[in-house]
Amino acid sequence: SLLVPLIIMTTVVLSLIGALMGLLICDLPFGIIMTGIGVISLAGVVVNNAIVLLAYTRQLQAQGMDLLEAAAEAGVTRLRPVMLTAMTTITGLIPMAVGISFNVHTFTWATRSESTQWWRNMAVVVIFGLAFATLLTLVVVPSLYVMLSRLRLRLGFHRVDAEHPRGNPDTVAPL
Repeated sequence: SLLVPLIIMTTVVLSLIGALMGLLICDLPFGIIMTGIGVISLAGVVVNNAIVLLAYTRQLQAQGMDLLEAAAEAGVTRLRPVMLTAMTTITGLIPMAVGISFNVHTFTWATRSESTQWWRNMAVVVIFGLAFATLLTLVVVPSLYVMLSRLRLRLGFHRVDAEHPRGNPDTVAPL
């Protein structure tokens, strides 16, 4: 099915919205190189979060759990790993975003150095994009999965479990 990859790729769009909002909020220009690197790394993290969430939802469905119940359980169970991934990444990038660096040769702290200015756009893009996409991924991805699963069933593109021959929308087989 092409629906699952489509759902996963919606997280990239969500992250781009957050990334662009971050650049606007911090009044930073859209630098092609560093912003582009930030967007690429951001896409990798948010896609991974969506894959983790959907894979567990589908696993629960394969074990016989109803569609809504599987989506809710996956959201609750995978909330911690998704949030920890986002929080550690954001926490690690905060010094870069605010412009703090440490010189290991002189053991001094520096602010607004050339190196921090170079990496600032990337850090801001990843921080804002990841924060925005993580919160929305936990809501949008399961919602889209449930809606598209039900739509697929209503349109007749489905595999119904043997126990439910009439095709109850809450027991549709995984996409």
